[in-house]
Amino acid sequence: MNPDASQPLPPIAGYHPTTLVDWAGRLAAIVFLPRCNLRCRFCHAGPLLAEEPGETIPLERILAHVASRQGWLDGVVICGGEPTLWPTLPELCERFRSAGLAVKLDTNGTFPDRIAALLDARLLDAVAMDLKAPLDDRYRRVCGAPGMDLAPVERSIHLLMEGRVEYEFHTTLCPAFIGEDEIRAMGASSSRRMPWIPPCATWHPTARPRWRPWPKSPGVTSPAAPSAAGRPTRRPAQDDRAHARLTPQMRGFQDALDTRRTAAYSTGPSDRQGAAAR
Repeated sequence: MNPDASQPLPPIAGYHPTTLVDWAGRLAAIVFLPRCNLRCRFCHAGPLLAEEPGETIPLERILAHVASRQGWLDGVVICGGEPTLWPTLPELCERFRSAGLAVKLDTNGTFPDRIAALLDARLLDAVAMDLKAPLDDRYRRVCGAPGMDLAPVERSIHLLMEGRVEYEFHTTLCPAFIGEDEIRAMGASSSRRMPWIPPCATWHPTARPRWRPWPKSPGVTSPAAPSAAGRPTRRPAQDDRAHARLTPQMRGFQDALDTRRTAAYSTGPSDRQGAAAR
């Protein structure tokens, strides 16, 4: 894919040189692209929604800063807004990869064909997709899009679940729109449509629940062979690698979180009573 002079690269509306939470197990930089096709009620990125971006950051300045941190950064996260709205997103990914960086895409999943093209071109190392709500009218209400077609979202889910790159699903817990009923509905839906996603949320210190896939790797319990409590018997393999890189104090903190969320997120009332008894 070669840049077309008539098609400029996407403008960059924001840049954080370091993020420890947007790519599990990696030290990354993060860039924000403007524009979005949704108007989610809880969106924190209002300034990025305008069709015409305001002040932007030159890509060359970002690449120069990234080069000065060679050996420290593991990759770059491209988010928005909705990055897949930009037709020259592949060229932007190429620029970062040519700088020696792995690339992760954060997306709302409404353009599965564009995600597929990026995967086919091997321009992505990881994808995080937002799952806003159960795939029904509640999804449209949260997104502020009454006529939204949910079929592309479901196609993106299955595309990522092919496992061609590392992937995860995010759900923002906004109490005004997402409560226990919605979480349970998403879990029930995932068990029917997405067999590699367990019907429970994995909690991180940021209090942002992530729907994590079951990795297809040796030594990890699969949904076909769950533990007696209906939960994985150990953390996924990619989490083990990240866990090993933590300091002893942070490992203890993460282990305590694992214990608490395993007890708190169960598959039913009887499970919760059993966890309390233990």
